[in-house]
Amino acid sequence: MPKKSTNMSGLQCLATENIWFDKHRYDEAEKHFYEGANGPSTQQQVKTALQQAKGRQQKRQHRNSSSHAGGDHELVSRMKSLELENQTLHKVVEEMRAALQKLESRVVVLEKTPASAAVPCAKAAPVQAAPVKQVNGDDDEDDDDIDLFGSDEDDEETARLKQERVDAYAAKKAKKPTLIAKSSILLDVKPWDDETDMAKLEECVRSVQMDGLLWGASKLVPVGYGIKKLQINCVVEDDKVGTDILEEEITKFEDFVQSVDVAAFNKI
Repeated sequence: MPKKSTNMSGLQCLATENIWFDKHRYDEAEKHFYEGANGPSTQQQVKTALQQAKGRQQKRQHRNSSSHAGGDHELVSRMKSLELENQTLHKVVEEMRAALQKLESRVVVLEKTPASAAVPCAKAAPVQAAPVKQVNGDDDEDDDDIDLFGSDEDDEETARLKQERVDAYAAKKAKKPTLIAKSSILLDVKPWDDETDMAKLEECVRSVQMDGLLWGASKLVPVGYGIKKLQINCVVEDDKVGTDILEEEITKFEDFVQSVDVAAFNKI
């Protein structure tokens, strides 16, 4: 009896203890709940991240290998072209060497050939001496008749022809008209006052006549205060008439002319 009571007391003690024997089951259930609510766990995220990184690395390696393959292909093609050029240059050098050797052999042959054998034709065709013409006494007489210095009659004839040519050239040059230098002069003739008879003044000016002078058109130009000046044009030969002579001749009419000025002077 006392033993049974002891066992009951042990069960009662265990019943009173707070022990969670099924805790791992509840932990797994909680884990599955949160995975379904928030997505995969951290380990799964790490695994996916690692897989993505491996994929990117494989892509990079593929690209690098393809670029290396393209560069290698270009390098191989360039090497082949260089080899072809090198072979061509070798052929050209060999041809030049062969031509140089032929040239050297020909030079050696020419140097060994004697000079006597080089010109056999010169001995085969000797030069024939020109026949000597015999000189007789008649030829000496003919030579005496030749006048090497000419006679006086020939000199006179040459001088006469020369003089005729000179005279003809002088006559032709004299007939050619000579160029006469002329000038157009515009004169301003001023009176003393407004009471001066301008018609009489112009008549006096035109009365000046000389060789190489030709009077032209004229007009009256107002000066001021009712005074007008005579503006007259004339053509003169430069060798015969000058502006000083014209001014001197016109100013002789002191009763009508106060002054004479050259307004314009042009060569014709």
